Amino acid sequence: MKKNKFVNYNKILSSNISPSISIIAPAYNESLNIIENVRSLLSSHYANYDVIIVNDGSKDDSLEKLILAYSLIPVDFLINAQIPTQPLRKGIYKSTNPAFEKLIVVDKENGGKADALNMGLNISTNKYVACIDVDCLLIEDALLKLVKPFLETTDRDVIAAGGVIRIANSCVIKQGKLLDVNLPEKMLEKGQILEYLRAFLLGRMAWSRLNGLLVISGAFGLFDKKIAIEVGGYDTNTVGEDMEIIVRMRRYMEEKKLKYKVAYIPDPLCWTEAPDNYKIFISQRNRWTRGTIETLRKHRKIGFNRKYSSMGTLSYPYWFLFERMAPIVEVLGVIYFSYLIFRNQVRWDYTIAFILLAYLFTVLFSITAIISEELTYHQYKKKGTGFKMIMIAFLEPFVIHPFILYAAIAGNKDYYFNKKKKWGAMTRKGITKA
Repeated sequence: MKKNKFVNYNKILSSNISPSISIIAPAYNESLNIIENVRSLLSSHYANYDVIIVNDGSKDDSLEKLILAYSLIPVDFLINAQIPTQPLRKGIYKSTNPAFEKLIVVDKENGGKADALNMGLNISTNKYVACIDVDCLLIEDALLKLVKPFLETTDRDVIAAGGVIRIANSCVIKQGKLLDVNLPEKMLEKGQILEYLRAFLLGRMAWSRLNGLLVISGAFGLFDKKIAIEVGGYDTNTVGEDMEIIVRMRRYMEEKKLKYKVAYIPDPLCWTEAPDNYKIFISQRNRWTRGTIETLRKHRKIGFNRKYSSMGTLSYPYWFLFERMAPIVEVLGVIYFSYLIFRNQVRWDYTIAFILLAYLFTVLFSITAIISEELTYHQYKKKGTGFKMIMIAFLEPFVIHPFILYAAIAGNKDYYFNKKKKWGAMTRKGITKA
């Protein structure tokens, strides 16, 4: 934050030579939010960008709503098909209204999120691509802030950059703008806010300092399009395409012996709708687990390999041990502990002390994340919010973590025994509007 005090974003905004960016947003059955969210994308404070909405074979009226709201008509458009994708369905649309000249809408056959992103890469003519979920709300100056690492790093290539993702449930949105930030009522939604604070404000900031990030959130990230295309674009055979493409881009740079960086900034840039019931929440975390397994298996050559520098000796081992294996170790630990209780072989004084230590460490880590948020960006300004979040920190290990653990084990089971490849349902209820 101190560093940003010396940045004049107006110079980037007003410059005609600001790096060109294409915002690529895949959309599948997003009728509920699509008009508001496209409006937010078109409201970005940036000089040189366009917005590519890829309607990935939606079965609802998403395309019809876009045509009506933005005065779209079919146009002839040359596609540089560098990456194979599913074919177009009804074609490519642009607006007859000059106010929406930055908007390009593509209607194609369904191929999944990765395939839709690849279509966007083929269509984009700009240097960088910002890949975003269309159900997300982009803050107006997000592109200005996220492009900064690409401009200020001169000793190496920045291949990707990400920022903080926040949860928009119960927030008030009007005409694509965030008007009021509210804390949701449901325990599950509050728990996810706390989880996002820990992951984005603490965890990813630390990995960024080590240049050890293996993932840029699929909700919003900025990429060097040239490198993304050279590695073959997004992998359509994985459900964790956001992690897999970062690992593949990093592996490419390591094998070419090129200096590079995956950047991360702590600014809240994007607000997204999180699951508000346990069924959808478990489905989402199940998919995250399967995506992690697929990526780590596909790039297992990297693991514990000094040829890949810190990615092979630090990032991959961490991800394997503490993301991939942690749920399995935890469940085996519970089973073994139950066996010891059955055999009456437990030293309860040590056991209680150990459990209390682990619990309080977890709570302390969460409270550290809450304090970090309060002292920095302080998005939740309403009275009593901090106290409520601290209460969630004490309850989360009992009421939310077991479901995360269950989803992770189910993800392992689905991957190895059911060979499950589907994304899973993520039903949207729509971001609250004023």
